[in-house]
Amino acid sequence: MAEQFDRLGETHISFIKQQKMFFVGSASRDGRVNVSPKGHDCLKILSPAQLVWLNLTGSGNETAAHLLDQNRMTLMWCAFEGPPQILRIYGSARTIHPRDQEWSDLAQLIAPPLGARQYYVVDIDLVQTSCGYAVPLYEYQEDRQALTRWNEKKGSQGIEEYWQDRNTLSLDGAPTRILE
Repeated sequence: MAEQFDRLGETHISFIKQQKMFFVGSASRDGRVNVSPKGHDCLKILSPAQLVWLNLTGSGNETAAHLLDQNRMTLMWCAFEGPPQILRIYGSARTIHPRDQEWSDLAQLIAPPLGARQYYVVDIDLVQTSCGYAVPLYEYQEDRQALTRWNEKKGSQGIEEYWQDRNTLSLDGAPTRILE
């Protein structure tokens, strides 16, 4: 049932563009594995072998900490509408913070809203599709606006204070380097 590819094909790219959300998985050598859902328009395919996604402020910052130890990342999309399918991308990733030189170039691709925390550039080494027969059907209604409102209420200074309080260390106590 599963098929593997060394890069994204046109059908993969089309499938990704149709999805409203994806999941990101990362892990360090020790500690917890993290899987996070991502929504909004925060991902761009740069080439069949590379993509970038924008990470927004959240309650944790596991991915940033994990990539400092192991630069592995997995992204997964599930078809919740239409024909069943699952698509996974495996690769290595690097973190781009607002202080980094590449930030402004990536901001031209995906505009960073208030609360934007990092871009992740993913170099793809494996693409895998599978059936998705057990994934239920769901109907998309709209993107939630709760995070946007939370960021607006906090403001830039409040978000930076939140990063200091909640985003400088992972759940396992590893540094994230968000404010260095």
